[in-house]
Amino acid sequence: MANGFFRVPPAYNEPVKSYAPGSPEREAVLKQYDAYYNSNRDIPLTIGGEKVRTGNTRPIAPPHDHQHQVGQYHLASEKEVRQAIDTALAARASWAALPWEQRASVFLKAAELIAGPYRDRINAATMMAQSKTVHQAEIDSACELIDFLRFNAEFMSQIYQEQPESSEGIWNRVEYRPLEGFVYAVTPFNFTAIAGNLPASAAMMGNVVIWKPSDHQVFSAQVIVDIFEEAGLPAGVINCIYGDPAMITDILLAHPEFSGIHYTGSTEVFKGIWKKIGDNINTYKTYPRIVGETGGKDFIIAHPTANPRQVATAITRGAFELQGQKCSAASRVYLPKSIADDVLEGVKKDLKSINKPGSPADLSNFVTAVIHEGAFDKLAGYIDRAKSDEDAEIIAGGGYDKSVGYFVEPTVILTTDPHYVTMETELFGPVVTVYVYEDADWDTTLELVDQTSEYALTGAVISGDRYAIQQATRVLENCAGNFYINDKPTGAVVGQQPFGGARASGTNDKAGSAQNLMRWVSPRLIKETFVSPEDYRYPFLG
Repeated sequence: MANGFFRVPPAYNEPVKSYAPGSPEREAVLKQYDAYYNSNRDIPLTIGGEKVRTGNTRPIAPPHDHQHQVGQYHLASEKEVRQAIDTALAARASWAALPWEQRASVFLKAAELIAGPYRDRINAATMMAQSKTVHQAEIDSACELIDFLRFNAEFMSQIYQEQPESSEGIWNRVEYRPLEGFVYAVTPFNFTAIAGNLPASAAMMGNVVIWKPSDHQVFSAQVIVDIFEEAGLPAGVINCIYGDPAMITDILLAHPEFSGIHYTGSTEVFKGIWKKIGDNINTYKTYPRIVGETGGKDFIIAHPTANPRQVATAITRGAFELQGQKCSAASRVYLPKSIADDVLEGVKKDLKSINKPGSPADLSNFVTAVIHEGAFDKLAGYIDRAKSDEDAEIIAGGGYDKSVGYFVEPTVILTTDPHYVTMETELFGPVVTVYVYEDADWDTTLELVDQTSEYALTGAVISGDRYAIQQATRVLENCAGNFYINDKPTGAVVGQQPFGGARASGTNDKAGSAQNLMRWVSPRLIKETFVSPEDYRYPFLG
């Protein structure tokens, strides 16, 4: 029984290490990378704390060296999926009843493990298996995941402190119960931090979770499993399974105890999940919570007063970091004619200074490989189309090669059609499309930006004119859940810029905020009357 109002340690953002030449962290992470690269890990399912090996396996290979196997992972059958459900439900009563500060302690310890002994391991795993540069791995798999865990503990304590007013003779109080049943967490390949946060945030609020990571993030997902176990997470609270996503989803969503989904991935898959939940609605004990962050077709619009060099930097960083494989990556750009040439020359100059795509083990590389052959083929197809279309021109990049790794050069397409296919289609790769507008058409171009895409995740305006900034902020109100002024549209920091978008980009439940955690509890109001009435009559009756 808790006998105190406990304060969690104040949350703060984990400092980002530089990995500069000669730094100790640079040497340590490359040593760990080599150890992983020369290993052959056998990665099991984790169900109820047990390591389950089915014998049905798939190989793991780095995207930048796809013929080199670094491990294998086991796939669940229907039997293991149902076992995960039973195990999670069996663990629920004890975990839900555990005092909140005990749950917080588990995940705060996990944060410190990542900051310390696991930092090299989680960064090196992300570099190797997801082909991230060391900087992208550091800000994601180490710092952002640490931030999620620290800030979520603080947000949880703030939620519990939110209590109603009480009138004379009455005590009103609210308890924030975990959801009945289990939560299904579906996580993407591109952010290790998201892979850790989606199951952890629901579990921190007292829920039990069945977690399905992307097949292309299994290697670093296993490191997260190891961290949670060392942090003392009880068996059965988070169960990690791999396998056929359709089969797993169908079984979980058909179960009466399904109580919610925490999802990051493609828009079409999320729509399909939503439909299945609707079709199964009469099956469930309670209305499931549906929380999802999906696609984006994120924009930069520059005003004629913008600094061309700043716009060029926003494009280079926003479009090509992590090979454009961020939901928030700049994918469509609108430039005024008066500065367009200067901006594009700046981008070309940037790209000339960037090495050809290569291995993240070479820390001089800014761009590495895209995640798999399907992504490569899709991007190559759009690049080839731009080479032949009359209303498009490739002004930088345009090369690709998958003989060793899935390498696509950072590519800039210039189009005369604001509705050209790559201005509207989510590509999820290092390809950005630019449309040049007449300076006098600023107002109508803002409307064009708003109306072009079904997505509404991130966007940026770059301008030296405060009136233009205010105008863009107002007109573009609904087409970006995270809106940036004079910056690239990427790089949200936990505790500073809660992340999420609306329209086809998701439910905008803002990961890294108290709003998201509130989705994983079911409040109960308790009213206690100290002196109960003994006569039904009210004064108006006389």
